[in-house]
Amino acid sequence: MTHTEEFQELRPLLFSIAYRILGSVTEAEDAVQETWLRYATSTTTPTSAKAYLSAVVTRVSINVLRSARVRREEYVGPWFPEPLLTDPYQDPEQSAELADSVSMAALLLLERLSPLERAVFVLREVFAFGFPEIASAVGRSEGACRQLVVRARRHMDEGRPRFEADRREREELAERFFEALREGDVDGLRELLAADVALVADSGGKAPQWAGGFFGADRVSQVLAVFLPPFARIGGVVQPHRMNGQPGAIFRDRDGRVVNTWTLDILDGRIQAIRTVSNPDKLGHVGPVADAWAVLRETQQADRDSD
Repeated sequence: MTHTEEFQELRPLLFSIAYRILGSVTEAEDAVQETWLRYATSTTTPTSAKAYLSAVVTRVSINVLRSARVRREEYVGPWFPEPLLTDPYQDPEQSAELADSVSMAALLLLERLSPLERAVFVLREVFAFGFPEIASAVGRSEGACRQLVVRARRHMDEGRPRFEADRREREELAERFFEALREGDVDGLRELLAADVALVADSGGKAPQWAGGFFGADRVSQVLAVFLPPFARIGGVVQPHRMNGQPGAIFRDRDGRVVNTWTLDILDGRIQAIRTVSNPDKLGHVGPVADAWAVLRETQQADRDSD
């Protein structure tokens, strides 16, 4: 097998490692490309292409994350990971674990870890790499990596999300939610929301922002019920779509351009959080991006015209 064939076979795994470390589709794709350049120009033939390439993409991702964390500290408003439509790496024996590890909630917990802790945790807890491979990838001893995993696991367990085990139940609840949203059904929405539900948006200061967010079932249901009718009147479309392994949707304008994405966190038969990403810098990989400010103005005008 050639270097190119080996790399293409392992590309889904490499991207999935990088995305979980970085929380960014764009940066993960760049890390994978950098890994290929290093592999293509290498004069050595590794014993295991998987171990070698995983180590390279991990090191590249750690370096990128260290600089990215500085930018995230200066970010305007809440920072959420870039929405992931589909995880390219599939393992039937770990499907539930892989889906949960890429959720918005889990990725936000990973943000609490140092870059090294995050990388070691991802390699060990998500992809089940052995400690010899992990030690080689991050340039630490096996003993140090074990300590890093223990420390990272403790931080993650303190706030780890516990999603419903039955994916079908989650999907059915999401269907009921989006149906109530389309109908502007306040009571129907309130019934599906947790008492302390949070509706929070990541705009990066580059798209309309919902102040500091909305909280509580009464307030969130009211906000949602008045939001969609005028959006629908101007041709806006809500496209249900799994987002980061969880139920969600893509909101598009009349021309099919992406306005934002929504992700639902569901637990105990209720929606615990609704996270929206409207920063245009984070939506380019989803499709052509709409002018969210223009959509907002048109929506507001449609709302006024209906009065």
